[in-house]
Amino acid sequence: MDDRDTALLRAHEHAAAWLDSLATRPVPPRATVADVVAALGTDLPDGPTSAADVVDLLATACGPGLTAMPSGRFYGMVIGGSHPAALAADWLTSAWDQNSALRTVTPAHTAVEDVTSAWLLDLLGLPPSGAVGFVTGATTANFTCLAAARGEVLRRAGWDVRRDGLTGAPRVRVLVGAERHESVDLALSYLGLGAPEVVAADDQGRISVAALEEALTDQGSTSADHGSTSADRGPALRDQGSPSRPTIVVLQAGNVHSGAFDPFGAAVEVAHRHGAWVHVDGAFGLFAAASPTHRGLVAGYEGADSWATDAHKTLNVPYDCGLAIVADPAPLRAAMGMHGDYLIQSDTGDPFEKVPELSRRGRAFAVWAVLRALGRSGVADLVDGFCRHATTFAAGMRALDGAVVLNDVVFTQVCATFGDDARTREVVRRVLDDGTAWMSGSRWHDRAVLRVSVSSWATTDADVRASLDALARASAV
Repeated sequence: MDDRDTALLRAHEHAAAWLDSLATRPVPPRATVADVVAALGTDLPDGPTSAADVVDLLATACGPGLTAMPSGRFYGMVIGGSHPAALAADWLTSAWDQNSALRTVTPAHTAVEDVTSAWLLDLLGLPPSGAVGFVTGATTANFTCLAAARGEVLRRAGWDVRRDGLTGAPRVRVLVGAERHESVDLALSYLGLGAPEVVAADDQGRISVAALEEALTDQGSTSADHGSTSADRGPALRDQGSPSRPTIVVLQAGNVHSGAFDPFGAAVEVAHRHGAWVHVDGAFGLFAAASPTHRGLVAGYEGADSWATDAHKTLNVPYDCGLAIVADPAPLRAAMGMHGDYLIQSDTGDPFEKVPELSRRGRAFAVWAVLRALGRSGVADLVDGFCRHATTFAAGMRALDGAVVLNDVVFTQVCATFGDDARTREVVRRVLDDGTAWMSGSRWHDRAVLRVSVSSWATTDADVRASLDALARASAV
């Protein structure tokens, strides 16, 4: 016990020193992978080491190799810094060490998950009867929701994918916008659905409703084109005749470059009219719904069938935490649920029936903590603050010689060029070398861009000013 207490004390001291350093330390790391490996040592010791000494070695060796992602000056990816209440709750989560799969076994976490789920559905304006699964991140949230979608659209076509698999099944058609995030394609690959069909998008990345309707009207190839017939697919499907092709439409809340949102009202109506399941990938943009000022960006999205987002992005809880939300709990439980004789399962349903993992940490604790700390108005202020900072960044960039902001700044993303690709890449390199802020390079519309993503509760007006000053220095080339 003394070893444990000393180790925890050392960890607290190192953590506090790290957090205190964020206001002034350079954002990029100052050590390479090789540097950190050398500091850690490569030989596994023959004997034990005290827990406190292990913590000291880990902190001192890794410190120079850490990127100041929780800093108010990190804009390189959509990464939220950990809110103090969520961070503290996450420490408790590790200390409590609950495998939060079963309602009866872990009543504390289940209660928090139930309360938090209701708060999230209310805050986001989603159906109150929906199911919320706490997963690792938006990629897994997309996978979870699309698994529910796959099972349901095949069920409607008379096919039980849980029992019969995909061999011989009607081929599921998935339509996506041209600028969806690649994690959607990855989730579809995991699910054995293959590459999606791409629908045209406008210059901000918003899906074209006219193109979507045209694609849906053209049913394309059916399952028979892939080597199966109704006779192969069992009596349930034969009795129904030839159903229209099982279809999923994936929409987007927050384009990773422009921040733009698909026109949900019209797109959802068109998709549902053609019998499709509608999924919304809203890794960082879903929380626009929590702001009265920005709620219009997601107007009509509540009519979809499922939604994916990250709590460790806009909501600023520690890594890792994503949210898979499905309007009808039945398809989600059908896709994710299981039975084990050794499991003490509840007649009212268990948390593990909404997620891919049976073993999982208590992610709802940190989400509950940040929602309880901020309240409804605080979450709205958080979102509005990100958007205000993004607008300030855009205005500051436009004042720089040769800079052009390429996107309509409607949410938290800003993309700019500084002339040709070579000069833009050089500006990105110089910003990172300066160390004041982290702004990543990317490629959008076949051009090199500098991308700013404002996502941290810790970002202040002073951080934005200092970051723009660093960008001005970097662009003076």
